[in-house]
Amino acid sequence: MTPVITIDGPSGSGKGTIADLLARRLSWAVLDSGALYRIVGYCAVREGISFESADKIAKIAKEMQVTFDQGRVLLDGVDVSNDIRTETAGNNASKSAAIPAVRAALLQWQRDCARGKGLVADGRDMGTVVFPEATLKVFLTASAGERANRRYKQLKEKGIDANISGLTLEIEERDKRDRERSVSPLVPADSAIIIDSTTMGIDEVVEYIYKRLQAL
Repeated sequence: MTPVITIDGPSGSGKGTIADLLARRLSWAVLDSGALYRIVGYCAVREGISFESADKIAKIAKEMQVTFDQGRVLLDGVDVSNDIRTETAGNNASKSAAIPAVRAALLQWQRDCARGKGLVADGRDMGTVVFPEATLKVFLTASAGERANRRYKQLKEKGIDANISGLTLEIEERDKRDRERSVSPLVPADSAIIIDSTTMGIDEVVEYIYKRLQAL
């Protein structure tokens, strides 16, 4: 069985960055499951489909052609990396992820990524649903205020206007929606290592997870 490390947690906790760095250190593949739901939401908005139309949204999930290529996310061969990283795209991803048929459509796609030397998968239900037999499970979190502050800095570096209070509110709303959805709610897996990164640096978190893996 291909070894898998799952990193679950709320929006803005640093899952993607940590997963990328850890995968590079281990020379493993990486799965950004959140990007899949962002693409579903992006396509729905682009096509003018309401998130109340579960069947139509699920159809998008089944038929979309997605490729991850050296940090880029390609949809039907077109780079949509920047389009799906906005706050609006993140909120739409959360709405897409709350639709059971969408999650079902993407489940096998995600599981098929576990091949080769190993896989680091980040998302909301990687350890609880997608890879329940993962080698190591991590639940990464941080305070809503700290996550908003991190996002604020990222947006400012890109020249995008934002305010802390608005970002904090959006994060809290997404947390609530993710925790309370009927299918695959955001919860730590029973055997997950819970890491609060509020006062930790990125390298510190990567090193901690790496050492826990080596200790198995």
